[in-house]
Amino acid sequence: MNKRIERCTMAAAMALGSMAFAGVLSTVQAGLPPVQHQGAVEYVSGGIGLDESEAMKAAAKDYPLALTFAAQRDGKADYVANVGVSIQDAQGKPVLQATAEGPYMLVKLPAGRYKVSATYNGAAQNREISVQNGGTARAVFEWK
Repeated sequence: MNKRIERCTMAAAMALGSMAFAGVLSTVQAGLPPVQHQGAVEYVSGGIGLDESEAMKAAAKDYPLALTFAAQRDGKADYVANVGVSIQDAQGKPVLQATAEGPYMLVKLPAGRYKVSATYNGAAQNREISVQNGGTARAVFEWK
């Protein structure tokens, strides 16, 4: 009888633990803006507000490319949104054309070399970025 009670108690504890973990996981995922798709490319952009910003930073490890956007204002860098982003592969073929809705953009791309262009207030910046399997390439675009 005691063994049966122990098993029931153990099963209940495991169920509660699983529910707690799922709750934490869904809270982190709930803080992310919706995932967007363009062709075979999956991306998410945002990061406005503390919760969304923290969720974007935490999710960056799951995306091969993480972009950050800022502009100099009154002598300091402020995060910016509404940045036009264009990504081309090594052959010059467009793979993503989107607007970053916040200071962070996370993009799932296959390994390879890419040209990333970001345009804010009519000023464009370009970066050559190498995306590798199992890591996150990062680029910061800052307008002065």
